[in-house]
Amino acid sequence: MSINKNKPNATTMAMKADMEQQVVEYLETHPEFFARHQSLLNILRVPHQRGGAISLVERQTEMLREQNREMRSQLHDLLDAARYNDLQFEKTKRLVLNLLESETLDQLTDAIEEGLCRDFNGDITNLILLDQTIGERGGNIKSVSLQVAESQVAELIDSDWALCGSLSDRQRQFLFDDRADKVLSAAVVPLVKGNTLGLLAIGSFEANYFHSSMGTLFLNYVGEVLSRVLFRLLNNLNPE
Repeated sequence: MSINKNKPNATTMAMKADMEQQVVEYLETHPEFFARHQSLLNILRVPHQRGGAISLVERQTEMLREQNREMRSQLHDLLDAARYNDLQFEKTKRLVLNLLESETLDQLTDAIEEGLCRDFNGDITNLILLDQTIGERGGNIKSVSLQVAESQVAELIDSDWALCGSLSDRQRQFLFDDRADKVLSAAVVPLVKGNTLGLLAIGSFEANYFHSSMGTLFLNYVGEVLSRVLFRLLNNLNPE
């Protein structure tokens, strides 16, 4: 039986690994080593991923450049996010101020449509009120009895949070009437001030514009503001 004397055995490999670890630990605890032996930086060579070998100085320079590129990329991402958040804040502020300044239901529905369709790219809005006397009104507002609403969209009325995604044919028809066929995705925001006042429905002609995994913090915030303004306007319209 022949023995390959050039092939390292397990003991030799273990000793080599132990020596390498000792070198690593020494360099970690003596970071000034290469400052005292600067000539080694140009003598020692390390493999390069593109082939060949480079000095430690060249390798360190390349690593610093790569880190710089990554930091620049992260900085650009942060700046883009900051600019996006600033824009969203300005749009939200404009919408909230217009809602708060509304003195009639018509002004309120105009503010809703302008803010959510023009600034936030919705296609259709509709304000559905429950058991409210608002007279004959066109546009994107209507009042229905709570009993009728519960027979059609009870799951939306009973929700405490905005719901986003695709709707059933029954839900779309109730919320958007003769425009229901155009709506492929929607967000529905419950309006509550003590009792449920109604629903704010926002429809999109894009199937995935509203989806179940999207955040609803903004929609819930708009719903809270709208509920308070709506409560005031309805009390002024129908004083007890």
